[in-house]
Amino acid sequence: MALPNHDDPTAGDVLGVYLRSQATAFLRALRLHEAGAAGGPSADPAESGEAAYGLRSAARRIAGSLSTFRAVTETRWADSLRTELVWLSSTLADEHAYAARLSRLMEALQRLSGSPDLPAPRGGGAAAPGALTVGSARAGALLERQLTLARTRAHSATLQALGSSRFHAVADAVAVLASEVPLDPVAARGRVGDVLEPLAEVTATRLTGAVCALPAAQGTPYAAHEDASWHEVRRLLRVHRYAREVLGGDVARLSAAGEALDLHRDASEAATASATAARTPRIAPATAYALGVLHADQRHAVEAARLSFHHIWHPAPALP
Repeated sequence: MALPNHDDPTAGDVLGVYLRSQATAFLRALRLHEAGAAGGPSADPAESGEAAYGLRSAARRIAGSLSTFRAVTETRWADSLRTELVWLSSTLADEHAYAARLSRLMEALQRLSGSPDLPAPRGGGAAAPGALTVGSARAGALLERQLTLARTRAHSATLQALGSSRFHAVADAVAVLASEVPLDPVAARGRVGDVLEPLAEVTATRLTGAVCALPAAQGTPYAAHEDASWHEVRRLLRVHRYAREVLGGDVARLSAAGEALDLHRDASEAATASATAARTPRIAPATAYALGVLHADQRHAVEAARLSFHHIWHPAPALP
């Protein structure tokens, strides 16, 4: 491997700057979270949510970068920290996901209840005027009960995680990372174009392959079992975007595509929640009908998000 010009930043320089900045962001969010926790019941929920988002965001970026550029770091350290950060970000995400899902479904019920043009419920058939209004209140109450219970459990798991020795070990490791990045002494001295760019290209290739394997956005009926492949594209896209961030690349298109896949994830999980609620034993027919209409509405949102992603990823050629 050719040695870089001393005036050029090395692969270790570039990766180190990014990892230290994300570690600093993590610690800043942690201080905000601890300040909110110290406030007790009077703490601002918005600040608490901002702190949790900051922790998740920084943890994902550090973990993704350690995965992509593992060869530039001390691999045993990178593998260990990445595993812990994936655990942490996943744990922190659950409570927010349940709250957002409930909010999405409640808003959809309110919108559909006032709409004369309703999607057909599961199993087909026409929408009977007034039928959704009759069942929407009970459907909303059922969803609120189920998702609030799930959110409460996730909140307890989050509190337990943040108070554990495991989390404190992660926080200590990130605090060290904010000032010192353990790097491979050989790979870190290489040129960015020789070391980081090829590693980032690996993530791009994986993403391209996963996108090519997706089903067509139009012309085929919605199939819930296909959601998993779309979720995998979302994960790979996020890792690829973080790699481009490390290299200082333009990520506007990647961010827009990621937002479309976020909407896809939200709608697909909301559709699953409504279908799960509809399988509750002994619910009234009007409640089941409302949940069926809600499920169809969220399936339509899934299809729209898939189409939006394809339009971003495969833009139509400009007319001459």
